Amino acid sequence: MSILHYILIALEVVLIFNLIIGVHELGHFLAARWRGLKVERFAIWFGKPIWKKKIGGVEYALGTIPFGGYVSLPQMASMEAIEGKTETTEPLPNVSPLDKIIVAFAGPLFSLLLAVAFAVIVWQVGKPVSATGNSTVIGFVDPNGPAAKAGLRPGDNILEVDGHPVSQFSPAEGGKSSSAQDSVKWCIITSQGTNIAIKYQRDGQVAMAYPVPIHQPTKWYERRSLRQIMIDGAFPALIAGTLTNSPAEQAGLMPGDEIVAMDGQRIYSPRALWTLEDEMTNGSTHPVTVTVHRSTNDVDITLLAARPVQPTNAPPSFGIVWQVDTNITLAHPRPLEQIQSSAETIFATFAALFAPHGEIGVQQLGGAVMIFRVYYNLFQDDDGWRRVLWFSVVLNVNLALLNMLPLPVLDGGHITLSLIEVVRRRPVSARILEKIQSGFAALLIAFMLYIAFFDAGDWIRSAHSDREVTPIFAPQK
Repeated sequence: MSILHYILIALEVVLIFNLIIGVHELGHFLAARWRGLKVERFAIWFGKPIWKKKIGGVEYALGTIPFGGYVSLPQMASMEAIEGKTETTEPLPNVSPLDKIIVAFAGPLFSLLLAVAFAVIVWQVGKPVSATGNSTVIGFVDPNGPAAKAGLRPGDNILEVDGHPVSQFSPAEGGKSSSAQDSVKWCIITSQGTNIAIKYQRDGQVAMAYPVPIHQPTKWYERRSLRQIMIDGAFPALIAGTLTNSPAEQAGLMPGDEIVAMDGQRIYSPRALWTLEDEMTNGSTHPVTVTVHRSTNDVDITLLAARPVQPTNAPPSFGIVWQVDTNITLAHPRPLEQIQSSAETIFATFAALFAPHGEIGVQQLGGAVMIFRVYYNLFQDDDGWRRVLWFSVVLNVNLALLNMLPLPVLDGGHITLSLIEVVRRRPVSARILEKIQSGFAALLIAFMLYIAFFDAGDWIRSAHSDREVTPIFAPQK
């Protein structure tokens, strides 16, 4: 049953992936039919077809490389590197630049229309959001990190980062359709100075901190790390359960308990206890008193981490299973808000990508593998279908905007070539055009493979970490 479950999820992902690509290409196809252009092939995905069928003079195909799709139009700019050689032997009449522009623009237009359709559905059924998503309160500060050295503490409420007001801790966490620029983490990774100016509020007083960001070391096959100051957002330390024979079970902790303080100090994240477990690994094995909020009462409970018997190399642990955020509500952002937020996110990404002294490079971009992984993870959630709809809005807006870039092979490149034809009053040389298109097609494929390498590496490492063995504790004597 488990295998069947994952197969069904994979099929759902393939289905929606093909829907998004198919609608984009359908725009080109219908516009080409409307304007009287010759259509040779309608293909989803690139590469040698694993399935094809000819209907009404048009070959419909499914390729082997899941990186997009195309409609083969011999009267448009040649893309033999992707589409293969044209099958048309008879000469075809030239089409006007306006017809070419209409056909090229129809793909992004249909992607945008599909985004609107998804956005209308999201508006009606709702988008799951965390009630804590709009918080900018610091939940954890690494005691040895830049933020701690600059004086920041858990519980501080961040107001601005480098002069930019913030309304959420991580991109797209909040209930409103806010964009990435509003988040603490985005402002940190896109900052450019030696120090990052952090305006925060503590006990009603506003103050400033100037941490020096660091980069975590990475291996050659990993993406280059971005700026960070070693902080996380606030998150309730809710207990979902305790492991059998663990210190937490022996101490009487129960599902639904919330740990609100440790040794008299308020905590804002379960990571406070994770850090304590790490310290105990290094030999500091003293007990800790935690304050637990249970129903309407607060009780103090003493805990001492113990080393599990399995796996044999496991570090000391309290044996607590933490609750994921259950305080989920449904937001109903209007379609225009969703489209605007998605567009602002892609514009912010390009602004960071081309910032003169920025550190975000093409290596940090995600490709088809990342998109597949996101959909795959979303579909596994019981309420994931709502998140799938919302992510589809973002993806279709991105697909529409990226395809409008004035680069050969992309739809914006076709439009640019048509505008050049209007100015020159004649088409660009077919021989030169073929070389340009083929060259850019090769670069595009190489770029997608480059991104896919890092996407796949991230997925494999994540899957490996998810398979960590649950600790087993010895029965108490």
